[in-house]
Amino acid sequence: MAGFTFERLHHVQLDVPAGTEERCRAFWAGVLGMTELAKPPVLAARGGCWFRGGGVEVHLGVVAGHVPSAKGHPGILVRSLDELATRLEEHGIPVVRDDDFPGYRRFHSADPFGNRLEFLEAEAGGHEFPEPDKAS
Repeated sequence: MAGFTFERLHHVQLDVPAGTEERCRAFWAGVLGMTELAKPPVLAARGGCWFRGGGVEVHLGVVAGHVPSAKGHPGILVRSLDELATRLEEHGIPVVRDDDFPGYRRFHSADPFGNRLEFLEAEAGGHEFPEPDKAS
């Protein structure tokens, strides 16, 4: 057996086009209400920005010729999924609901650059926030 254990996911990084930091702030801080984090100076020189809300941290990194992934996405657990959907829709951001994930209500959306986002909420009796794997 390996001599290491996984703790939790530290962050997810999504690609964004150069020069779009203000649009990132408008979406991640303005619409979603996350807090912007100061990037270390050596990384700040590369552009992009970082955000945190609850136990979720999102890093947005500048990529020349940005093309969003067709399938890749973070799956973000939330409370009050319907309130989040309403907030996104009020800002003109599409919400596509789907019920194909047993035990969860969910929808897909996207940031201003087409990065796919999945938001989930556990149904009654579901496993909202899984306990860390304690087997080691």
